[in-house]
Amino acid sequence: MLFAAPAFVAALAAAGGQRSAARTPGGHPDLQGTYDLGTLTPLERAANMPPALSEAEAVKLERQMLREMQVGALPSRGDRSAPPVGGDGSKGPAGNVGGYNTFWLDPGSHFTTIEGQRRTSLVVDPPDGRVPAMKPEAKQRNASRAAATSDQQSRENDPGWEGAGAYDDPEIRPLGERCLLGFSSTSGPPILPTYFYNNLHQVVQTRDHVMILTEMVHDARIVRIGGKHPPATIRKWMGDSIGWWDGDTLVIDTTNFTGKTRFRGSTPNLHVVERLSRLDDKTLLYRFTVEDPETWATSWTGEYAWPATTDLIYEYACHEGNYALGNILRGARLKDTEDAAKKR
Repeated sequence: MLFAAPAFVAALAAAGGQRSAARTPGGHPDLQGTYDLGTLTPLERAANMPPALSEAEAVKLERQMLREMQVGALPSRGDRSAPPVGGDGSKGPAGNVGGYNTFWLDPGSHFTTIEGQRRTSLVVDPPDGRVPAMKPEAKQRNASRAAATSDQQSRENDPGWEGAGAYDDPEIRPLGERCLLGFSSTSGPPILPTYFYNNLHQVVQTRDHVMILTEMVHDARIVRIGGKHPPATIRKWMGDSIGWWDGDTLVIDTTNFTGKTRFRGSTPNLHVVERLSRLDDKTLLYRFTVEDPETWATSWTGEYAWPATTDLIYEYACHEGNYALGNILRGARLKDTEDAAKKR
């Protein structure tokens, strides 16, 4: 049975007269709600930034970003010059040949704030706020994959790959581009902001399960409370998640990843531990630790606040086989025909 509404405890705590945190009928903290994960705090800290900003510094940067978004949302000039052939080399399928302007984007408007600190990175360990460097063998492994030809990638059945050439063959386009899995690890684990749009996540609890619904590409993770991981032969795109309660903190342990997703170049032996708890009645604290000895020499940890929102999650109307791919292939065949005619 789903808990349709938070089970608020009416009694006041004996000390301080504050209301106890909302709890489910099972006695655990009620983490349910819809949360907006949009934030200006990047995963990794820039080299010139301190670990946290003062309020004045944060407000200045937030206003600067708002102005840039407003300018970027202005209507495009009809007489503007064309982008360079093949785009400007930006990462992803568009290559900046003419995609969304900022009117369509919602990267977040504030830095995440925890214990009064306006953080400049989600990563908190290592203390420099940076993801540890990859091991040499991991760099070589990922470089070899990136250098592989489209035909080789097709044979490897590698839909999670997003490197150069991933869009050159309809059989190997990435999972996110095919609307099968949220990109930028928005589905997790670990669950990261997209810095793009569709920032909402919904948490639903039952006695035996916790569901985390991601707005982006409508992914739903099911965490089995008190469950056990299946054998290593069973692999999933988002891994296999089991959970338990450590006091008032929900701990989620995820293993059994597939080789088709590879978070930041990791292997299927990736291990992620997430911790969800309440900062206050309207905010969750999400903390995660990433471990893969075949990729990084040490584990690394990040955290950020999940503010509650009354905004609604709408259908993410994107699905594999949308009209675009068919039109892309028709255009390619038309070009083949025209090129062949020029050679006659």
